[in-house]
Amino acid sequence: MIGKTIGELQEGDRAEITRVVDDDDINGFVGAVGDYNPVHSDPAYAASTVFRTPIAPGMFTAGLVSAVIGTTLPGPGAIYLSQTLKFVKPVRSGDVITACVEVSEVIRDRNRIRLQTVCVNQHGEEVLTGDAWVMPSRTPVLYERRRPTWSMAAWPLQSWAWATQATIAWSTLGLTLMAAPVRRGA
Repeated sequence: MIGKTIGELQEGDRAEITRVVDDDDINGFVGAVGDYNPVHSDPAYAASTVFRTPIAPGMFTAGLVSAVIGTTLPGPGAIYLSQTLKFVKPVRSGDVITACVEVSEVIRDRNRIRLQTVCVNQHGEEVLTGDAWVMPSRTPVLYERRRPTWSMAAWPLQSWAWATQATIAWSTLGLTLMAAPVRRGA
């Protein structure tokens, strides 16, 4: 991936990514941000809503726009400054979402670009629209995507990490209690 500078960008430049949304994506996002609204994860609850089935959080879909900005246009090194969003239709597990950004304004002297942002589903229906202001990197950034270092081989070590965290917590509590002033009988 190579980040583009303000000098390389012009109105009409566009980029997109396409992703099939699945339950693991939705559950991972819900867990990562703590958005435990049952409309996202409880089929029984979702059945009682206008959506009838669980839907992805709107910010998950907006995150796909962020992925385009951070990886392609303008790419690595870009700073996302602001975003307006309109959530037009729900996104569900199994939907194929294409997130697209298009440069609609370039302000070279301020190193800013405005992007029209849109996500569409597999039927060509808009599910999200908006505008973003972005500050491209001042110098080209070559970035190779790094793979996560966690693997199933590291899973047995997770219990050691929990044990370490618990030990630290108990030690801190013990030290706090030992440092507390002792009250003598009245």
